[in-house]
Amino acid sequence: MDAKKVLEDLKRRFPNEPEYHQAVEEVLGTIEEEYNKHPEFEKANLIERLCIPDRIYQFRVTWMDDKGQIQTNMGYRVQHNNVIGPYKGGLRFHSFVNLGILKFLAFEQTFKNSLTTLPMGGAKGGSDFSPRGKSNAEVMRFCQAFMLELSRHIGPDIDVPAGDIGVGGREVGYMFGMYKKLTREFSGVLTEKGLEFGGSLIRPEATGYGNVYFLKEMLKTKGMDLKGKSVLISGSGNVAQYTAEKVLQLGGKVLTMSDSDGYIYDPDGIDRAKLDYIMELKNLYRGRIREYAEKYGCKYVAGARPWREKADIALPSATQNEINGDEARQLVANGIFAVSEGANMPSTPEAIRVFQEAKILYAPGKAANAGGVSVSGLEMSQNSERLAWTSEEVDARLHAIMENIHQNCVKYGKESDGYINYVKGANVAGFMKVAKAMMAQGIV
Repeated sequence: MDAKKVLEDLKRRFPNEPEYHQAVEEVLGTIEEEYNKHPEFEKANLIERLCIPDRIYQFRVTWMDDKGQIQTNMGYRVQHNNVIGPYKGGLRFHSFVNLGILKFLAFEQTFKNSLTTLPMGGAKGGSDFSPRGKSNAEVMRFCQAFMLELSRHIGPDIDVPAGDIGVGGREVGYMFGMYKKLTREFSGVLTEKGLEFGGSLIRPEATGYGNVYFLKEMLKTKGMDLKGKSVLISGSGNVAQYTAEKVLQLGGKVLTMSDSDGYIYDPDGIDRAKLDYIMELKNLYRGRIREYAEKYGCKYVAGARPWREKADIALPSATQNEINGDEARQLVANGIFAVSEGANMPSTPEAIRVFQEAKILYAPGKAANAGGVSVSGLEMSQNSERLAWTSEEVDARLHAIMENIHQNCVKYGKESDGYINYVKGANVAGFMKVAKAMMAQGIV
């Protein structure tokens, strides 16, 4: 495989999709050596087939706002690869959503789902609709209109969407209700459902908890744990909230959280009571993180990210490309020795190089944040069996999955000097399972 040639060809065929190109380049650069050990892969043109989605659906979503005016948004579903199971991946509602971002997310999801060891393919979808500032009635009407089209392309054994940025329990509930009405069936077609109608315990916590479980395994390789360590967290949504919760449970000290307007820095630490306030502020009142600073009298920095503050560990949990090269250098200079990604691709390629050259512990999102989709997969299993596991059972399975992902990353990522390249380990481990399944199923 000539990785450079493959990437140039993708850029020519699919221009103006930088996030997609970035994701493909990062994977190709790490799997090339392993790929070239298998001439049968090249003969089957496997890499091109793996990079290009199986299919993409684009559609118009028309809905009525509270003023009686008709609004129009775009809807998307990228079904990337289903060789190891039904398509699986979240739905993102945000004004910045476009096809390039969703293609990158679906590509990443394919390898992330492969790492979980569960039978799930990779997909992603969403809309440029933003729930921010909308009433519950407007969100409901949009979700119903969105599902009116999406329902044609999904099913419990075909494609099982979930939540993502802008899509929480409220949105999933509205979409599930519409799907049920349209199809006249009750099935596990969506995950992250409410507990009352097929949802799984620990699902809201899973991405954040899973990231910290992975971090714990990384720290073990250095004979360390989280107790007494100071932590920078970005974001203040679901992932960030439960990342903070698990850090606190394991004895760490959370110094920062953020939203799209800026970040807070609390030198006394965000304790359980303060985290409860953030959860109420964000989940119930849809407030802004600056209100925390006003309440507790701590530092708030508008229009910035928390990566210039001093700490031991950084857990980016907001969105893609939120740590650039300069910020990565500042983190290293300030003594950060571990970075574990709760968001999807939050570090730019330059930032990743900085972390790896400094030989710090660095875990990419496709490994570290796989806990969310892992518990979604466990929710699918519970729906198929028509039963519900206890929170202890689900948490134990999640912990075991994250330990297994870490072991596979070490297996494929340990370098001659003993440094563990988690990016290479995650990419090669995820790729090999998908590649072998593609080869076994023929040219289809």
